[in-house]
Amino acid sequence: MFQKLKFFLFENQGLKQKIAKNTFWLFFGQIFGRLIRVAIVVYAARILGPASWGAFSYAMSFAAFMSIFSDVGVNAIVTKESSRNPELANHYFSTALGIKLLLLTAGMILVIFGAPFITKIEEAKILLPIIALVILFDSLRNFGFAISRAKEKMELEGLNEIITNFFISSLGFLALQTSKSSYALTIGYAIAVAIGFGLIAFQLRHYFRNFFSYFDWTLIKPILKTAWPFALASSLGAIMINTDTLILGWLKTAEAVGWYSAAQRPVQLLYVLPTLFAVSLFPNLSRLAKNDPKRFKAVFLGSLKIALAAALPITVVGIIFGQEIINLLFGLEYQNAVLPFQILMATILIIFPSAIVTNASLAADQQKNFIIFSLLGAFGNVILDIILIPKYGLAGCAAATVFTQIIANSFIWYKLKRELKL
Repeated sequence: MFQKLKFFLFENQGLKQKIAKNTFWLFFGQIFGRLIRVAIVVYAARILGPASWGAFSYAMSFAAFMSIFSDVGVNAIVTKESSRNPELANHYFSTALGIKLLLLTAGMILVIFGAPFITKIEEAKILLPIIALVILFDSLRNFGFAISRAKEKMELEGLNEIITNFFISSLGFLALQTSKSSYALTIGYAIAVAIGFGLIAFQLRHYFRNFFSYFDWTLIKPILKTAWPFALASSLGAIMINTDTLILGWLKTAEAVGWYSAAQRPVQLLYVLPTLFAVSLFPNLSRLAKNDPKRFKAVFLGSLKIALAAALPITVVGIIFGQEIINLLFGLEYQNAVLPFQILMATILIIFPSAIVTNASLAADQQKNFIIFSLLGAFGNVILDIILIPKYGLAGCAAATVFTQIIANSFIWYKLKRELKL
């Protein structure tokens, strides 16, 4: 029995087994890892209070926002091309890593020297140099996952997420016990993601060690040409999630950012569920789209049904018991987070199927659709935030996210449905 379980969890066999195995590891790693991190999120929010927690959340949102510019879609390209052409995996990895390092350098310089001039939250400014290190190590850690996904060895990613989040929580608790400040918490976070990167770099040391040997100048243009739709897709999610916090920081106070962050965190945790399922499907969808279109449609539609079936009860429970959930996690000090949390729970009905639709579109080489998709999401969210936040505050901020997601995802679903004749 033990041998069968070990074989199932660590060996790749047929299509269904690989999807089941990789989905398990991604879910287990992300969910268990994030549950570990929930402890430090709740503890830090209570210890720091809305203002300091808001400053930390603002700085982390800025890090997430800047991380999209260090990716430009190269992670997805490494996964896609390496799964289709395993013999070129080293070349794609090394070339994409070179591109990523160049962009990371530019991003870190911008964060350290430029970001302090665009925020009025003084406590967040002193966190930015450490945030630059968070961007570096976390971006490289996630880049390593591109190869483990291409090899369909998601157990590497799952275990890394658990270990990294264990250190985030452990070092976070230690930092807050030593000094109850957002600065100490940020240092603990940076050390933890550095440990996570070190672990994946060791596991994939063959690829990192041969970086110079396999770097291919001729692949730079094809990678960037193919990667920009993936960059737009990832930018949409990052912009819609993090723009709210950044604009709140400009228009409102650090306390408002803290309250909204408390509303966002449980919802963002739920976003992981369909994302992981879609990621585990992506290598197989890429191959099926190229070699077996009929089976591609069947796998896609079956996955979409699963996502929708899971989304509905989660949404209903979140909206009905929103106040109890916020009080349980963050305490009465965060009552202002209840309404935006209930509004944001409506996005579950959009995000769950959207994760499947967007990955299927990319697997089917429908990259051109992501130009309008991303523009609708990025600019729509910014415009609606600027319109709704001054008048409706946190509720307006949450509503802007809901409306933007409905518009952008309706478009991408319509295009995929028409082009694949679903």
